[in-house]
Amino acid sequence: MREIILFGCKDTTLHTARFLKNLDLKIHLVTISTELAASNHVAGYEDLVVKRKIFESIYVAKSYSLNDEDITAIKKLNHVPLGFCVGWQRLIPEALLSMFSVGVFGMHGSARDLPFGKGRSPMNWALIEGRKLFHTNLFKYEAGIDNGPILDSKTFSIGENDTAETLHYKNTLSMCSLIKNNLENLLDGKCTTRSQSLAFGESFYPKRSPSDGSIDWRDDIHNIDRLIRAVTEPFDGAFSYINGEKVIIERAAVFYTDLETHPFLDSKFGSVVDVFPNNKFLVRCSGGVLIIHGYDGITPNIAEAFDITESPFKNFERNIYGFFDVG
Repeated sequence: MREIILFGCKDTTLHTARFLKNLDLKIHLVTISTELAASNHVAGYEDLVVKRKIFESIYVAKSYSLNDEDITAIKKLNHVPLGFCVGWQRLIPEALLSMFSVGVFGMHGSARDLPFGKGRSPMNWALIEGRKLFHTNLFKYEAGIDNGPILDSKTFSIGENDTAETLHYKNTLSMCSLIKNNLENLLDGKCTTRSQSLAFGESFYPKRSPSDGSIDWRDDIHNIDRLIRAVTEPFDGAFSYINGEKVIIERAAVFYTDLETHPFLDSKFGSVVDVFPNNKFLVRCSGGVLIIHGYDGITPNIAEAFDITESPFKNFERNIYGFFDVG
């Protein structure tokens, strides 16, 4: 039976592992503990140790960045020629990459496609920016940031109702499809990759933190809607404060726009303009009214108002086109 090493610690790792298992592969897993995941704020973490039946072996790393002890332990599997990285948000050390005769392959994509949109949180940024397509690549890991040669690519749509969660699902399915289409050539060491062309430059998205989910109710209603969709599960969620209480907004939608006549045109931004019997409520913002379908926190009363805070996007540099991937 053919063998691979899988680096990962998320629900997307589990989905991919089940897929690889059905391709008759022995899977040696490198993962992290629940404690290490918590200290590194890993969104969508899955404790894969309890899924032991899927894997030929499991190594729980001492460091998410893989320290010398980890490298020594993993190198004991030096007979395994091929690795995949799914749900592992750290670089693989060069000292470890060199042990794979075929290589370690992972996914990275962006709305503009590589070499643009390297770096952090490209799917979150694609939602925030209102992009319509996402180009994702199966590429060979090298020492730098998302700079390895590309083996194969897929493109999928970003719909009006897509969230961070559904884009992760779409990306995982793309990963599985690309692996299946190229697996035999990879295992035979016959894969042909193409280098990323830097003829027109490259760009990188910045790291996002949970505090960047703060809602500025003075912002355009569509911007707020995209922010909520971009940072909902498996991330920490968009949030705002009312009467000193934090409310995490998990799901919302545009209810009215100011292009139509509605009862709340004169209401202040951030004000709760109505509350329904099922505790869903309406919030006035620039350009319309949002309905809050899902949230964690207190249910506000009519006429109460969320705090007005500066938009977190002022903290991020934009490129000449107004997007957040900067060269």
